[in-house]
Amino acid sequence: MSKHYTPRNTDLQLNRIGYGAMQLAGPHVWGPPKDRAAAVAVLRAAMELGINHIDTSDFYGPHVTNQIIREALHPYRDDLTIVTKIGFRRGEDQSWLPAASAEELRSAVHDNLRNLGLDVLDVVNYRAPGLEGADGSSIAEPLKAMLRLKEEGLIRHIGLSNVNAEQVAEAQQITDIVCVQNHYNLAHRKDDALIDTLAAQGIAYVPFFPLGGFSPLQSEVLTQTAAALHATPMQVALAWLLQRSPNMLVIPGTSSVTHLRENVAAGALQLDAATVQALNAI
Repeated sequence: MSKHYTPRNTDLQLNRIGYGAMQLAGPHVWGPPKDRAAAVAVLRAAMELGINHIDTSDFYGPHVTNQIIREALHPYRDDLTIVTKIGFRRGEDQSWLPAASAEELRSAVHDNLRNLGLDVLDVVNYRAPGLEGADGSSIAEPLKAMLRLKEEGLIRHIGLSNVNAEQVAEAQQITDIVCVQNHYNLAHRKDDALIDTLAAQGIAYVPFFPLGGFSPLQSEVLTQTAAALHATPMQVALAWLLQRSPNMLVIPGTSSVTHLRENVAAGALQLDAATVQALNAI
């Protein structure tokens, strides 16, 4: 199993275990963390463990997560790829609000550049509407706005988040897509066909909520498998994802260095065919 993945038409060599920075913000992804020094330590430990792919957004906090990334890691290592996302903003009541006009997308890119301390963003995902999954609406206009930002040199590569297969196809009529980030895990597998299509096209697939997110997976099979392998359920879930398809990149988030080390160790966990079959049945 390869430990790296390079999306087609890019020079990005991404280690398949990355880091999702959402948990660096405060509760409900709002405000500062309880322990900023601990957040900085987690990011620096991620670099020491060989992680070279960080997923973030300036609407985490808002602004907080990117500012912590900059404090911890700037100037950035040459091999570090920071992937951010735009298309939403946070309301004063901590709500998540669509923000997909050309002006809002441009402003969001500049917010990310400023708070990360960058002149150009490596990868920017358009986070399409829908709080319970993709709503299937047209994403042509936002993608055209992002293409203009790419042509201006503010974005290197464009990705998508919270989309279905039809929206991916629509976006590909406008610009190259390097990655798709959607809700996917052992128990939430609506994207099985899409993952295989993207793999054939050389496009990375990045699952969020790998262990269920705000409603953690409850599975006796997962618990028993983890115990038999002397691993944690999270490690087994991550290993299953990595073996699911070679274009799969995982971005587990944590505010703990101990959990970070456990997540990285999942990359060495090999699941045999019988174990995979049992997990597939969840």
